[in-house]
Amino acid sequence: MPSPQQARAQASAITSGRAGQDTEVSPTSQLRTLFDRPRLSPGQRRIAQYLIEHITEAAFLSITDLADRAGVSQPSVTRFASAVGFSGYPALRERLQSIALGTLAGGPAEESRGNELQAAVDAEIENLENLRRDLADADRVIEVGRHLSASAPLTVLGLRISVSLAEYFAYAARRIHPDVRLVTLGGSVAYDALLQSREAGGTWVLAFSMPRHAQETLTAVRVARNAGLKVALITDLALGPIADEADVTFATGTGSRLVFDSYAAPGVMCAALLQAMTDADPERTQARLDEYEQVADQHQFFLKD
Repeated sequence: MPSPQQARAQASAITSGRAGQDTEVSPTSQLRTLFDRPRLSPGQRRIAQYLIEHITEAAFLSITDLADRAGVSQPSVTRFASAVGFSGYPALRERLQSIALGTLAGGPAEESRGNELQAAVDAEIENLENLRRDLADADRVIEVGRHLSASAPLTVLGLRISVSLAEYFAYAARRIHPDVRLVTLGGSVAYDALLQSREAGGTWVLAFSMPRHAQETLTAVRVARNAGLKVALITDLALGPIADEADVTFATGTGSRLVFDSYAAPGVMCAALLQAMTDADPERTQARLDEYEQVADQHQFFLKD
């Protein structure tokens, strides 16, 4: 009998194909697409991030108020509107208002958030709902999963607060991939590991960058790119210096209502990429899972349910 993990690998294959015309796209995804410009200045990225985080309020601000809240000058807002393809701020605001009004019209009625712990759960539910909309088109996840599966070795990078996500991904990936290398220390240790991975034939790195975003993560990603490695990034921001350096970015919201962030949506994103890796080479997946189950039974790794 296959283990539950093997059965899930067989039964949960991701199906390709783009979403239909009536698929709902999250406001966050709409804004990320709208602002996806490789040459935005740091000030322009600050404006974009403020709009992404406060769309229902920011869409109705005057240019003066938006500049004040984003911490930039009024001319910077005008230049930002031009940089993302609009004739000026009034045209940009009209587009933002259509997105905001669609959000308000299509969202559920406001309910009591209860206590702070319940509010934190509500925020994570919203993050997961946004991720669900983003995954309506699974083609990009499928493609990156194939690349990660084919990279031997496959390097997984997570520094500081991002270590836990990197460790989870690497632990699971080792069940289905023959050579997974985990990097959780920055500086020269990370550089050595990345360079050795490339010399050994590796082609891809999966990197994690959660708030607060570490300077050493940016440096390590640049080292990887300079060495000839491709970088897939799981982070909370689609815009910013680390995302600019990555070849592919999966931006998912993080829970920020409590003292320390929670990572429900990034965790699901990890599982989705792991599923895509199993789908990319099903024969290898089953062979490795079979071998692991035999070893686990022999050495009694797990308690009997």
